[in-house]
Amino acid sequence: MITLKQMDYALAVSKTLHFRKAAEECFVSPSTLSNAITEMERDLGFQIFERSNKKVIVTSLGIEVLEKVQSIQVQMHDMKRLAEKQSEPLSHPLSVGVIPTVSPYLLPIILPVIKKQFPNLVLKIEEGQSNSLVQKVKNGELDMAILALPFNLDGLISLKFWEEDFYWISHRENKLAGTHEIRANQLEYSELLLLEDGHCLKDHILDACQISSHSKHILKASSLVTLIQLVKGNMGSTLVPKMALKQLLTSHKELFQAHLNEPGPHREIALIMRSAYTGIKNAELLAALCEDSLSRQKS
Repeated sequence: MITLKQMDYALAVSKTLHFRKAAEECFVSPSTLSNAITEMERDLGFQIFERSNKKVIVTSLGIEVLEKVQSIQVQMHDMKRLAEKQSEPLSHPLSVGVIPTVSPYLLPIILPVIKKQFPNLVLKIEEGQSNSLVQKVKNGELDMAILALPFNLDGLISLKFWEEDFYWISHRENKLAGTHEIRANQLEYSELLLLEDGHCLKDHILDACQISSHSKHILKASSLVTLIQLVKGNMGSTLVPKMALKQLLTSHKELFQAHLNEPGPHREIALIMRSAYTGIKNAELLAALCEDSLSRQKS
C-alpha cells in the first residue's frame, strides 16, 4: 500500500530532481528515501523516476501519478485544518506568502500587532513574485498569500483588505516638480523608471498610465529601493504605491511626490487562498487586522 510519506518523498524528488537534496528536505537519509520510492514504484508496477549518476527524470506515467499525489497532499493538508474550526483563532501554524512590493511596507506594521494579540501563533512568511505564490497556494505549499490585484488568481479566491493609488516620485530639479497632481500624459515615458518584468506592480502602473508594455524606453530595476536611489541621482522619475511612500521617502529631501491623477484605485491588496481552504476564519481575521493596521497608519 502506498503511504503518505512515500508520496511526500516522491514530490520532494520531483521538485529537486535530486535524491540527496530531496532527502535533506525531508530530513531522512538518502537510502531511506530511495528505498521508499523504490517500494512505491514496485506497488504501482512502473517507474516514476529514471535515475542515473548525472540526473533524475520524471517518466510520463510519473508525471500523471505526481499530479494525483499533489492533489491528495492538498486535500490532506486541508483535512488537518478542519481541527482549527474548533480551536482558538490564529492558534495553529500559518504559512503566508507576500509579494516584495508589499512585504517591506506591510509587515513592519502588521507583525507587531499579530505578536501582541496572538503570541502563540507560529507564522511562516515567504516573499515571492505573484506567479510563484499563486502556484504555491494552489499546491498547498502555502496556506495563503498577500497579492496586489488585479491579477489572474487561476481559480483561487480573494479577500480584499486595502486599496491605494500611485504617486509620481521625481527629483526636485525635474521641470514638473511642484504640482501635487499629475496626469499620465504629462510624464516623460522615456525617463520613467519601473520594476523589471515579473513584478505585478509594473503591470499595474502600465495599466494605470495606459503605457504600452512593449515600450523600449523604460529603465528597469529589481526593487523600489533601487528605483528611489536612481531618482535621487536624477536619473529619471518613477511611480510607487502610497503604502511605500513614508518608508521610501524619509530623509530624501531632494525628492518630490505627486498623486497620479488617473482613475483608481490603482491597485488593491488581498489575501488569496484555495476555495476549499478550511482556515477561512483565520484568513478573514488576518485580513481585518491588516486593514485596521493600515487604516491607523493612514490616519
